[in-house]
Amino acid sequence: MRLGLINSAWVQAGRDTAWGIRMTKEIGFDTIDIFADPLDLDIRERCLIKRECDKAGLPIVSVACVALGLVDFNRSIQRFHLQRCQAYLDLAYEYEARNVLLVLGEYVWQQEVIPPQEQWRFAVENVRRLGDYAEKLGLKLALELEPFRLSLLNNIERMVAFLQEVNHPAVGANIDISHLHLAGVRPEELRRLRDWAIHVHISDCDGKKHGDLPPGRGVVNFLPYLQEIKLLNIDGSMSVELEYSPEPDKIVEWVREAYEATARLMQQVGLRG
Repeated sequence: MRLGLINSAWVQAGRDTAWGIRMTKEIGFDTIDIFADPLDLDIRERCLIKRECDKAGLPIVSVACVALGLVDFNRSIQRFHLQRCQAYLDLAYEYEARNVLLVLGEYVWQQEVIPPQEQWRFAVENVRRLGDYAEKLGLKLALELEPFRLSLLNNIERMVAFLQEVNHPAVGANIDISHLHLAGVRPEELRRLRDWAIHVHISDCDGKKHGDLPPGRGVVNFLPYLQEIKLLNIDGSMSVELEYSPEPDKIVEWVREAYEATARLMQQVGLRG
């Protein structure tokens, strides 16, 4: 696998897009993931991202999309988010990426007003439609497991059940190690994602809440997860995901620390190549 970075680390610290891309390469990352909404990008920024990544020799592997409205009970909201997700897939195609990382929504009103099976059905139908669109572009959707109580996909059992029901060759799973730890997913459970896992996120956490810290700053025991990931033979990247640095003016040190810690972990299990 290759080692990548989600560029939101730089954006959250208020650093310039082009500067962040150049620094990603300088630190040593092999690839980059782009967190940018195509509906918010003007043409200059849209072109700049690809131009700077090409110049730096950083392949764009994934474009991250959060589309909570795909499971909204209003059909008009669902239609908007379908179109928005298609715009993400168009952007991924333009950037020669491999996948769009897709975050689905949560059950509303504590599952007491809208039957949860209805929201599940909305998700299945809409992801299947997006799978058709992705397949035409030669892309894949990587669904992310979210460790929150009301998230549709918050454990391996739900992820597998969802993938089986969608049953689409262009729809797979993203593995986020921090999320797995927070959700209480044992490393060996990853074996159930064989043939579905297509992308990986790595970060640390305090064991209690979502944090996206550099590996080593939290409590996650990474090696058992990485050993299981190696057995899955994923042809892709492991991308470092970082949330807001406590010291934005030291964002380079924050990202470099994450890079070095992750590179060591991958080396220990012979995963980077």
